[in-house]
Amino acid sequence: MIVLARNRRIELLAAMPSEPLIALAERCLDGATSVKAIKTPEVGTVMLTVVEPVERTRFHLAEVLVSRCEVVHRDQRAWAMRMGDDREAVLAAAICDAEVEARGPAASLVEAACSGQEAHAAKARAAEWAELEPTVVNFQEMD
Repeated sequence: MIVLARNRRIELLAAMPSEPLIALAERCLDGATSVKAIKTPEVGTVMLTVVEPVERTRFHLAEVLVSRCEVVHRDQRAWAMRMGDDREAVLAAAICDAEVEARGPAASLVEAACSGQEAHAAKARAAEWAELEPTVVNFQEMD
C-alpha cells in the first residue's frame, strides 16, 4: 500500500470528483459502528491569499466558497474542506481521511483512489503545459 502524507491525501480528496468520493466513503462505512460529526457539513467562505512572484509579497485575491466538516470515524478524528457547496462530498472526504488514519479495512481503497487522483492531476498539468509550450518566448542575450 502506498502511504501518502496526510496533507497530500487531504488535498487529493478535496480535488476528487464527488460521485466516486461518496461511493468510496460508503465503502469506508461498511462494518463501522458509527460516524460522529464534530462539525456538521457547512458552507462558508475563506480568503484566497496568493504570493506575488517578483517581490514575494502576499495579497488577498478573493473570497472562495467552501464546504467543510469534521468527523470521528473508527475512533479517528478527521476533517475536510472542498471548494464549492457540496456538503455530501466534504463529509465523504472527512470519512475517507479518517478511514486511512484508523487503518480501517477500506484504507487501501482510499489510498489507491488518491494515487489515481494524483496521476490524473499530473496528466492534466502535462496536457496544459503541452498546450502552452508553443507560446513560450525564449529571450537571448544580445552582445
